[in-house]
Amino acid sequence: MQVFQVMGNKPVNALYSVTQNNTVFEALELMAEKNIGAVLVLEADELIGIFSERDYARKVILQGRASRDTIIKDVMTSKVITVETDQKIEECMQIMSDKHIRHLPVNQNGELVGIISINDIVSAIIREQKDHIKSLESYISGNPYS
Repeated sequence: MQVFQVMGNKPVNALYSVTQNNTVFEALELMAEKNIGAVLVLEADELIGIFSERDYARKVILQGRASRDTIIKDVMTSKVITVETDQKIEECMQIMSDKHIRHLPVNQNGELVGIISINDIVSAIIREQKDHIKSLESYISGNPYS
């Protein structure tokens, strides 16, 4: 399975972002509204960072900062690891595991087209396994139409 197949199950236009000058509070509001764990940080449609719940916990709360007064630029992760739509999800899982990250922005032909999370990958694998099991059950029962 490849990244584009995982992305096919996500809502269209599910690319949520803030700018580096937004406050942490504004980013958190967006994340809560969209029920997501990270937002991309864009400037002139260029990916310059990512801000996640983990960034909030470690760089805002634990350091005693106020979310309404802290700007994203001061707490975002600026070294963003991205993947391509044609990469295998096994590679993505390995990257996430090795780098201890939960979100990967996705590029296609040099253009940012989305983001996938570890939850997206796990859900896709579960769906694929269910389909495979159903296919095997049909084969074993001798009923290819079930």
